[in-house]
This record gives sequence, C-alpha cells and structure tokens, in this order.
Amino acid sequence: MQIVETIKTAFGALQKNKVRSFLTMLGVIIGVFAVATLISIVRGFQNYVTQEFNALGSNLLFVMPGKIDFRGDPSRNFTGNKLKYRHVERVKTDLGDKLTAITPWYELSKRFTYKTKSFYGAVGGINEQVLELFNLKLQSGRFFSRSDIEARAYVTVIGAEVQKQLFNSKNAVGEKIKIDNVTYTVVGVLESKSPNYDNFAYIPYTTIETEFNMKNIGSIVIKARNEANINTIKEEIRYSLLKELKDEDFTVSTQEDLLTRINDILKIIETGLAAIAAISLLVGGIGIMNIMLVSVTERTREIGLIKALGATSKDIAFQFLTESIFISVTGGFVGIALALLATLLARTWLPAEIPLWAALISLGFSLLVGVGFGTYPAIKAGQKDPVVALRYE
Repeated sequence: MQIVETIKTAFGALQKNKVRSFLTMLGVIIGVFAVATLISIVRGFQNYVTQEFNALGSNLLFVMPGKIDFRGDPSRNFTGNKLKYRHVERVKTDLGDKLTAITPWYELSKRFTYKTKSFYGAVGGINEQVLELFNLKLQSGRFFSRSDIEARAYVTVIGAEVQKQLFNSKNAVGEKIKIDNVTYTVVGVLESKSPNYDNFAYIPYTTIETEFNMKNIGSIVIKARNEANINTIKEEIRYSLLKELKDEDFTVSTQEDLLTRINDILKIIETGLAAIAAISLLVGGIGIMNIMLVSVTERTREIGLIKALGATSKDIAFQFLTESIFISVTGGFVGIALALLATLLARTWLPAEIPLWAALISLGFSLLVGVGFGTYPAIKAGQKDPVVALRYE
C-alpha cells in the first residue's frame, strides 16, 4: 500500500469519528493554549516593565534597605530597615551638583474617600522634587511646596485614576478627600502616565511620617545629572552612605540593575509556568494513546481485511501513527490560534506577545506527543494477525 493511500485511509478513519477525534484533540489544544498564553502574559509583564523603565530614563538610582539578593529569601531584603531621612541629606550634601533631584519615598496602600465614593489606591510620601524625578506633569492645580513640607501640611496631589474614580469629570482641585479618615486638601491633579502613578495620592513625606508614624523611609530615589557616569555616581552614593551605615544595611541600584533583576525573576516564573502548563500536554498525550488503543480494538476486523488485501504491518502501523500525529499537530495549531486571540485580548492591559520560539516549541512538543504516545498503539495494530483479526467479533 502506498504512503498516500495510507494517509488517505487514516484521514477517512478520523472523519468517521469526528466527535471522538475532537475530544481526543482537546487535551493537546488546552495544553498548547496554556503554555503559549502563560508565556505571552509573562512576556507582556517584561515588556511593560521595560517600557516603564525606559520612560523614566537611565539616570535614576534607588537606595533600598537591606542587601538585595534574589538568590536567597526575598523577605530578608527588607528586614531591619535602617534608612532614615538624614541619609537623604547625607547623599545630597556629599554629591552636591552631581544630582538634579532626590527624594525619600514612603508607600502605603490606603482607601481614599470623597463623599459617598471611595477608591483603594496607594499613598506616596515624597518631597517637591518628584515631578522632575519621574517626569510627571500637572493637569491642574499645583504641586505641594517646600513650605507645605516644612509645615507638615495635610495636602495631596492625586493621580489621574484617583481623580476619575472619586470626582469623574469634576475638577478636584480645592476639594477635600479622606485618607484613613483624615482629611486632605487636593491641591493638584497629575496627567495620566501609567497605573504605577495614576493610582497614587502624593502627600508631603513629613506628613506621612507624622500621620502614619513612619520612622524609616521605604527607599531613596535619586536622579543623576550625567547618565554617562551613572555607575561612578552609584559608587559615590554607596561610599557616602557607608559613613553612617554598614554595607549590608542598604543597596544602591541603577535602572539597569533593577530591570535585570526583575527580568531574571520573570524568566524563572515564565519557565515554571510553562513547565506546569506542559503537564496538560502530557495528559493530552495519554488521552491520545488511550483512544488509539480503543480504536485498534474496535477496528480489528478492518485491520484484518486491509492486511488480507495486501497491506503490510508497516502500512497498518503507519496509518495509526498518522492518525495520532494528525490529532496532536492539529490540536497544536488550534491551541496556538486560540493563544493568539487571548494575547490580542491581553494587549488591552499589557504589551503581551507570543515569542516565535514559544510557538515553535509548543508545536514541536505537540508533534512529539503525537509520535510518542501514538507509536505503541500503531505497533500493536501492525502486529495483528490477519486470520485472527477477520474472525474477531
């Protein structure tokens, strides 16, 4: 029997049992869809983080409490925080005109209330230089001043999402909102930038120290004047802080350092999720083998008849292997197509994408599943004795 005829016979057998063929294929579809979609979403987070960092520029530095080491227990990085406001002044004094802006950074998650409306967002305690640090722009009103900071004033500048949720189209400047049942006057509204900034209500760092009893700052954000010497400035900041702190008490990181660390973590997550999702492909492969074994038993007389007409054991084995491969590979293509649709939907929130390597690996793995789990049933079908097979009831 020629190869073309064998393939035609295999497709004909699948068409006779369309529902069963589809249900068998479903395991592969779900597996490939899960692998490709999860990789797409993680890649979307990577793209988003990269875009956010690029938008800020490459001359930002961050001083964070503890010795950052993602190879160990991440919770240890932020225990025993010893950063205080005097360390901001220390860096500002020692580096002088090498910096264009520097601010302490406090961050808390709180509920904002305006009359009957409420919104759960973040409170950022900073100084008046934050606009320059993060390239933020005012939509209306003003940013709080140095005198507001010295007076520990209860004023706030809100992000675009806070404005939208609490005030809709109404001008929020001059209105009063409550943060943890404490009243603050809105003095400004920021233009929309990204969720990382739009969900914030910024208040003077002195006010957050007083109101929320914050004794240690979460981090220090610094903008260098010359990004070409960023690594040199990074070391100078480190030496400045070592006058008061031990090396294990803090970590100075550039944008590139943080981006590398975040991407390393996301790659580990990406690999882990893909491996977990790949288990469903193995389950789909077991389903293919199970159905093909059932099909061999059901078609015993058919196998005997085909052999009686001159087909060899290799022809029979090739026919059943072709059916298995067709089910798995077709399931792989359908899974990739569904993953592409899911990726297009995810782009509403994230710059998600399916890397070419992920699509190729998914399709290759589905082919491997078809061959791996279809070989045994195919060999079993080829070994049927034609005389015994024709007598099978």
